Amino acid sequence: MNATERVREALESGIERAGLPGAAVAARLPSGEAVAAAAGVRGADNPSPMTPDTLFWIASCTKALTATAAMQLVEKGLVGLDDPVGDRLPRLAAPRRLTGFDADGKAKLEPVRAPITLRQLLTHTSGLAYAFTHAGVNRYQTEVGVGANDPGGPDAPLAFEPGAGWVYGTGIDWAGQLIQAVSGEPFGDYMQAHVLGPLGMSDTTFFPLEVDKPRTASMHARTPEGGVAPIPFAMPPEPHFMMGGGGLYATVGDYLKFMDSVLGRGPAILAPESIDALCDVQVEGPEVGVLRSTQPNTSNDFDPVPGMKGWSLGFVVNREPGPNGRSAGSQAWGGLGNCYYWIDRDAGAAGVFCAQLLPFADPRALEAFAAFERAVYGL
Repeated sequence: MNATERVREALESGIERAGLPGAAVAARLPSGEAVAAAAGVRGADNPSPMTPDTLFWIASCTKALTATAAMQLVEKGLVGLDDPVGDRLPRLAAPRRLTGFDADGKAKLEPVRAPITLRQLLTHTSGLAYAFTHAGVNRYQTEVGVGANDPGGPDAPLAFEPGAGWVYGTGIDWAGQLIQAVSGEPFGDYMQAHVLGPLGMSDTTFFPLEVDKPRTASMHARTPEGGVAPIPFAMPPEPHFMMGGGGLYATVGDYLKFMDSVLGRGPAILAPESIDALCDVQVEGPEVGVLRSTQPNTSNDFDPVPGMKGWSLGFVVNREPGPNGRSAGSQAWGGLGNCYYWIDRDAGAAGVFCAQLLPFADPRALEAFAAFERAVYGL
């Protein structure tokens, strides 16, 4: 059995066990060979065969691309990792920290003592949390009516003093706004001109064209019985704030082009030392990279690498070898619709798995991803 057949067989059996309508994968094997495969259909409401050129909302897989764009500006000396971002982003110039709620349920807020930096935005140490990962912020946004897609940015308080903890959140969405402020280009235009275009990611976009809708995978939700059902879903059609952290649509083949660039293959859009900086651990601990969900319909709890792990400027990093083949020190993350990827620079390998299912961290989808990873390494 050749590598493509091995990967396709793992994908087909994986989605069958997971009860997924379909999924697509692409990988760079340790041998240097590139493979892509797809199985099933584009949706429970779309019987078109799933193909490697199917478009997926890749959600937080966007984050690493935004971090790459930010590192380009750092490399050029236009912004520093430890510069206060409030100098460029007035909405972050004087943030407040949520300390609790009073007897009447009103939020208690107090000014923070330290400024937020770009490094903190990229490493999720700024205190900016998603509502689905922090109970206090979730309650605040629900009661105050904060809109996550407010074009000016959600006016949400910090979960802790900048630099005093780790929580998955909107920091990289704000990094996208910083890129726009520093470069003088609309964020989407900057990404197209300096990241997506140079990498040849012609199928990756914040706003899919009408002609692309037939090849866009449907979003699904788990039913109480464990099956799946299609649900209405689309990112807002107009420019919106939540772009840098989760706004892109892409194909698995396009995302492999980005992962190849991190592996040192193909077009170089960052200097080698900047790639190293993007990948090197900045903060570590057993809870780094862990999502404790406050919205079960959005995400399950998720621990990508049980035990000690780190977060770099763009990825979660496993400190020990992974159980399915990846080397210690590999980079990884995922996207809300049960998209996952890893980049193993030591082995020269990488892989991306895309489905469209909520909530995130679906156990059976994760099993299918693990089977795909083992197939990439020939395990």
